[in-house]
Amino acid sequence: MRTFIQNYPFLKPEMTEKVRSYYDSLLEIDHNLDRLVREIDVLNYLNPLNIEQEKKRFFASKFSEDPVFNYRKLKFDPYTLQRQFFSQRLEDIPDEDIYKLYHDTIYEYSGLVQCMATVGKGPKFFYNSLRVFGTPKEKDVKNAKFILHFHKEEDAEEMVPRYNADQAQAYFQAFGEKHGLNFKIKQSNSITGPAMALATAKSLIVKKNRKFSDNDLKIQANHEIGVNMLTTFNGLNQPLRIFSHGFANNHLTQAGLAVLSEYMSDSLSLKRMKELAYRVLAADSLIKGYSFSDTFDLLYNQYKLDKETAWIITLRAHRGGGFTKDHQYLPGLKKVYDYYTSGKDLNLLLTGKVAVEDADLIESLQQKGLAEKNAFFTHSFRENKNTNDKLDFLLSNLK
Repeated sequence: MRTFIQNYPFLKPEMTEKVRSYYDSLLEIDHNLDRLVREIDVLNYLNPLNIEQEKKRFFASKFSEDPVFNYRKLKFDPYTLQRQFFSQRLEDIPDEDIYKLYHDTIYEYSGLVQCMATVGKGPKFFYNSLRVFGTPKEKDVKNAKFILHFHKEEDAEEMVPRYNADQAQAYFQAFGEKHGLNFKIKQSNSITGPAMALATAKSLIVKKNRKFSDNDLKIQANHEIGVNMLTTFNGLNQPLRIFSHGFANNHLTQAGLAVLSEYMSDSLSLKRMKELAYRVLAADSLIKGYSFSDTFDLLYNQYKLDKETAWIITLRAHRGGGFTKDHQYLPGLKKVYDYYTSGKDLNLLLTGKVAVEDADLIESLQQKGLAEKNAFFTHSFRENKNTNDKLDFLLSNLK
């Protein structure tokens, strides 16, 4: 009993004995998976170590010589980890819906391990990425091109880069404290975006050599901390650790929630929406067999993006050997926006790394004493402060 309470301290005391006795096998499996997946953080292995050097070389070649990226070495043995995943006795779980949840999630964890084991190995990584994250559908590409038809708004004063990484770090620290979140912050040049939340380490990485605008700070804070970090903390407060590591197919919803937080905090702009559209087109270019320089040429010469933005979007798509996850932000936003505007409860989607399709299951788990109400809530979701009518029109008309 003492071991059980240590592993699952968040169960309601009056239900602990009943839940423990009935779901003993489930809790053991969940505890085993918690131990196994702590090293699984795809982005930690996927972000190249030599971004700045290869960027200089690519620009110096006049965008013709594809970058050659270096990556971190794995800290675990993929074969051993896979074998331990599939040794779990799922048939002992006395609930069909929960059995399916763990069955599907283990297969997704396995796919993520295959991704990490093949980072930097070209097509091997690309096909593993496809299995886990999918590829843009025809309607996603059409939605992206629909967004690109809108004229770009004039950059306001809040779009002017003026803050260094130290100032951004202080802003993010204060933002996290307002949400009651205690996490580490460090700076690095080995990330592809302005900031990145590392769920397994409960830390935020800030781009070291970047300048941030007021809008950048709001976007990254609401996206990376208000959703990505917050759902990690809520997941860690759940009796089942699968909430913090992620249900199967959670990525689309989590991406959508993060951008919805930008929208509701009035920091999402048409410029940002176009960035998400270009990500879809970059991911689509992978399916068409484009090289790094081909995708860059598409964005820089055909769509007239500035070279810095074209570089970042191309890098995000081609890192590892072809990473298709970036296409999910736009359809994810549409999915979560429709969920929100239909009057459904966003709280359920903040319980951890979960998907829209899991809402009923989460309610069921709460009723069974296997899930708790959220300890943390995204401040931007308390009130819709968006003032941009164009965004409402766009989001309502995406297919």
